[in-house]
Amino acid sequence: MKILAVYNIKGGVGKTSTAVNLAFIAASSGFRTLVWDLDPQGASSFYFRIKPKIKGGSKNLIAGKCELDGLIKGTDFENLDLLPSDFSFRNLDLVLDGKKKPTQQLKKLLKPLEADYDIIFLDCPPSISLLSEAVFEAADALLSPIIPTTLSLRTLEQLKTFIAEQQLTKLKLIPFFSMVDRRKKMHKDIMLSLLEKHPEMLASSIPYASDIERMGLERKPLGSYLKKGTSVVAYNQLWQEILECLAIAKPLR
Repeated sequence: MKILAVYNIKGGVGKTSTAVNLAFIAASSGFRTLVWDLDPQGASSFYFRIKPKIKGGSKNLIAGKCELDGLIKGTDFENLDLLPSDFSFRNLDLVLDGKKKPTQQLKKLLKPLEADYDIIFLDCPPSISLLSEAVFEAADALLSPIIPTTLSLRTLEQLKTFIAEQQLTKLKLIPFFSMVDRRKKMHKDIMLSLLEKHPEMLASSIPYASDIERMGLERKPLGSYLKKGTSVVAYNQLWQEILECLAIAKPLR
């Protein structure tokens, strides 16, 4: 089982659309896939038409009074399940802070799911917090969407510094460009500059496109209502590059 956290310190960079679309592609490829919507805004839950509600909220969840597998919901898509958000997730930092070894709690909760899933995507809220530290401990890799703007570049540097300072040597950071507008000279210039400074950036990039924005109206992953197009190709290329980067073999079943 691989745990992939879609994360950025900055909001509005395409984290949820990335989590939802990559999860759909993974499931369509035969991977048993779960999305855990950790953001109290519940955007992933919204896209999958599932009510963002967990009985007992985050407190009971972290306290171990309810098991994750009892909270998981099936989606409309084969091989793809969702652990929905809950508005109480806004207090997850406080709940974790009251536990012994707080940064180990998510990893502990996810471990029993090893036999049930090949890939778990964590759709994370934007912040550096106790929750994000728990995500870093649980995840095998951070998939980090980066808009080619000055502020986004700054957040990438901050994230790399934090990972180094915390000595998270087993965590692989996988940044890639998101919401790219190739008509803008600034976007093209920053992409060239960043690729030189950060060779770990993936070659694949996600465009700023109306068909991705349409997900909010369709309440579905992009590939379920659009079979062709630049955005569909971009997400598929991104997923293939991630598979290669992490040496994940396609399932035999």
